[in-house]
Amino acid sequence: MFWKKTKGEEPSQPKAEHLPGPRSIEELVGRQLVIDLKQNPDQVWKLRSVVRQRTEGKHRFDFRVFDGNQVAASKIKVKDYTSLDNQPELVLYEGWFDKVSMAVHFEKK
Repeated sequence: MFWKKTKGEEPSQPKAEHLPGPRSIEELVGRQLVIDLKQNPDQVWKLRSVVRQRTEGKHRFDFRVFDGNQVAASKIKVKDYTSLDNQPELVLYEGWFDKVSMAVHFEKK
């Protein structure tokens, strides 16, 4: 009968976390780069970033900022946050931000 299991099915395994692809940098991060770190605003807003959610809360995210032109010149495809794990020289800024408290923290490299 069709409602019975035909084969011994294993319990479903948890799926790997889906990470978003590259996009323009978050406004909080860009503002911090321009105001506090005194970076050129014309260059800052051309940068790209990848993010992943932190385990501490659903409003906290890790980020990595990179230059899309530099990545293209090195012929590396950035699909998500983990794509830059083996290419630390391409990461210009790294840290985390909280969308609720509007806090941004840059990690030292």
